[in-house]
Amino acid sequence: MNDQHIVSAFDRDLEGIQAHVMKMGGLVEAAIGEAANAMVARDQELAEQVRAADKAIDALEELINERCANLIALRAPAAVDLRVVLSVMKIAGNLERIGDYAKNMAKRTSVLVHMEQVEGAHASLKRMAHEVQLMLKDVLDAFIQRDVDVARDVLERDEGVDQMYNALFREFLTFMMEDPRYITPCMHLHFMAKNTERMGDHVTAIAEQVVYVVTGNVPEEARPKATRLDV
Repeated sequence: MNDQHIVSAFDRDLEGIQAHVMKMGGLVEAAIGEAANAMVARDQELAEQVRAADKAIDALEELINERCANLIALRAPAAVDLRVVLSVMKIAGNLERIGDYAKNMAKRTSVLVHMEQVEGAHASLKRMAHEVQLMLKDVLDAFIQRDVDVARDVLERDEGVDQMYNALFREFLTFMMEDPRYITPCMHLHFMAKNTERMGDHVTAIAEQVVYVVTGNVPEEARPKATRLDV
């Protein structure tokens, strides 16, 4: 009876932590979308809101790590339970990094509004950010559902994000070669595209943790990655 009480207490604590992870994930999803919208609309106020909202994301990561550390100390989880707790901490870390990249996009938007508009580039970058946003939503659902198939699908989709990045890189080069006025704004947009590509990498890292939680193994096969043109 006592063992059952301990198991129930652990499950209850873990559910609470996972709820914080999902809340954090929701804030990060929103940050990606709003950072992209602010860029397209050249909306400084929205960009500033994204930057300010990052504090809540950081605070949730700290809370999750604290709760996980307490859970390990008090409940002494073993085997599968310990695996889940450690993965939760890694997932929170990846979410925090994605939030940072969204904040960085918002920072550059505040600079871009004063520069020459690069026709079409903003919409292409927004599509890339939207794909990463959808991947994040799907991988968080996969985590809660413990769905390995969805997690592996997210891993596959990262190659598409890389291809979008390469297309944008070519587009920026073309603009810069055709008109020197576009050099500075294209450099900022390139860094934003790079930030978005890195978001995708962190989403796939979360997908790998989902696979690890369910199977006990991190995927051995290399992630499908398109060859980057900027290296």
